[in-house]
Amino acid sequence: MKYQANEKGYYGDFGGAYIPEMLYPNVEELRTTYLDIMNEPSFKEEFNQLLKDYVGRPSPLYYAKRLSEKHNTKVYLKREDLNHTGAHKVNNTIGQILVAKKLGKNRIIAETGAGQHGVATATVCALMGIECIVYMGEIDIKRQAPNVARMKMLGAEVRPAKSGSKTLKDATNEAIRDWINNPVDTHYIIGSAIGPHPYPDMVTRFQSIISEEIKWQLKEKEGRENPDYVVACIGGGSNAAGTYYHFLDEPDVGIIAVEAAGKGVNSGESAATSQLGKEGIIHGCRTLLMQTPDGQITEPYSISAGLDYPGVGPLHSHLYKTGRGEFYSVTDDDAMTAGLELSQLEGIIPAIETSHALAIFNDKKFKADDIVVISLSGRGDKDLNTYIDYFKL
Repeated sequence: MKYQANEKGYYGDFGGAYIPEMLYPNVEELRTTYLDIMNEPSFKEEFNQLLKDYVGRPSPLYYAKRLSEKHNTKVYLKREDLNHTGAHKVNNTIGQILVAKKLGKNRIIAETGAGQHGVATATVCALMGIECIVYMGEIDIKRQAPNVARMKMLGAEVRPAKSGSKTLKDATNEAIRDWINNPVDTHYIIGSAIGPHPYPDMVTRFQSIISEEIKWQLKEKEGRENPDYVVACIGGGSNAAGTYYHFLDEPDVGIIAVEAAGKGVNSGESAATSQLGKEGIIHGCRTLLMQTPDGQITEPYSISAGLDYPGVGPLHSHLYKTGRGEFYSVTDDDAMTAGLELSQLEGIIPAIETSHALAIFNDKKFKADDIVVISLSGRGDKDLNTYIDYFKL
């Protein structure tokens, strides 16, 4: 499969493990064991049982009748918003906490922006009785107060990142520093398909349950496993990677990635990495990255706290460069309008991240008999204040 990571963790030109020497033992331990651990029958059994009984999988594949009528095509929504904790993130944290246990780790660290990954990590640490420290930018702590409260209620310690822009990038830097200082007992649960190998591949494999379910659910509903298109929003790209995974080598399935254009791709306030990024290294991997001509990382912006990351996972950079994926950029305004539309047409309030994917109909016209599956990556509870302020509700 040419869209899988090779043994060094590269997807074409992107990926790898660019790490300080102090982290080499941790990353190497993970790299040499993760596939063996994931393939153990006892691991698979526990992982699948927890997805079923704790997370509530399979998540439904819902035919959105009124949305389909409005856009004159067949729209199915993969309801990751119905998972325990309200998003796709928990698929990965369940998998990684089980890996950490197999490796004998008794302390977990994580980074979070919007707080959904922090909540999902705190949740599985509570489930397993393992110490949890979540790094979060000082600004994001203020923006996402309900999720901070959830993490604390679940027993996690939330540590503010006070350097730089005080958002996700800086929280990640703090988590990596912690890992360097605590190499023996600590596992770092990265929340997206980013970071040094094996993280992008491992996270993608845990999230691939999404596309695995889409195939059999679509067969039940439409008599065929493959849709015409799969659509997902992309920040770092874990929900997208999981949505695309089982279709990567199916050339008849169109892959559509939707990024955050913020106030416009060329406004200086954007997170449209595929349009604005150049090849560079961030948080341990070579990927597309928003940067100045001399290589300094530029600050991303999006109304969605989960999409304002200056890079994108290496798998997605490869899909962009090879032309396998179609990449679109959606402004704050178009995303917010699409979120309101879904709420009022289908009675489902989506996360603002997901609203970017739902805005695809402004940019791409589908045929009436096309089957379009959109990953509904998260629910909108965490974003209600942003919606209220924006629409003056």
